[in-house]
Amino acid sequence: MSAEREAPLIVERDGDVVTWTLNQPATLNAISDDAVINALVGAVAEANRDQSVRAVILTGAGKAFSAGGNVKDMAARTGLFGGEAHEQRVGYREGIQRIPRAMYSLEVPVIAAVNGPAVGAGCDLALMCDLRLASDRAFFAESFVKLGLIPGDGGAWFLPRIVGPARAAEMALTGDRVDAATALEWGIVSRVTEPGELLDAARELSDRIAANPPVAVRMTKKLLRESSRQSLDQLLELSAAMQGIAHHTADHHDAVVAMTDRRPRQSRP
Repeated sequence: MSAEREAPLIVERDGDVVTWTLNQPATLNAISDDAVINALVGAVAEANRDQSVRAVILTGAGKAFSAGGNVKDMAARTGLFGGEAHEQRVGYREGIQRIPRAMYSLEVPVIAAVNGPAVGAGCDLALMCDLRLASDRAFFAESFVKLGLIPGDGGAWFLPRIVGPARAAEMALTGDRVDAATALEWGIVSRVTEPGELLDAARELSDRIAANPPVAVRMTKKLLRESSRQSLDQLLELSAAMQGIAHHTADHHDAVVAMTDRRPRQSRP
């Protein structure tokens, strides 16, 4: 096995699209270890730095997307789950809470290809993505209360924005599973596939996104993010500034000329 395959996060690039694979199948891709947290945060920073990256796919190795926190570490009170209450507070802020902050700052669209269970913080990780596709073997569970815990990684912020307050309350207060078909009905995912078709579907979607002018895609994602926390006037002001930038890009000029000439738009690196 190569060193890359032993990494907690496998990063693979194919053209304009990067695939991140959580690579801890023995722990069902738990994401509470420092190595996984650092890898995810680092991958986000690299995607933001590399302007040639146009989309990201996030999935899990093995039979799970992510089981969230490492329950064995919880039982042993080690790692993120060790120390006194005040130490754990700092541990969360400087540990797993780095993931939602990083994912929220990711400039390119990210598609979660949910290949199996997405539980607890793993469910929240999927919700941090812009789009979600699921295998029919997947399920989602905001399961913290079943362990006497609360969503410590931002799930109480992300979940209502995806499913609405009533269904968010049902998921968070019961901790019950939501299967793939129900996730589709509730809008958690936009498509459910056979297991063997999941990554192909995610790649097809990412290619459709990556085919668009990259500056406009990154700024559109930024506007969608900002819309949840800004007033209409504030968002309109930001939109005006970004539109001024967009109008001066070579991609916009070529797209307009291509439309008037009735020819395909040129793809730029």
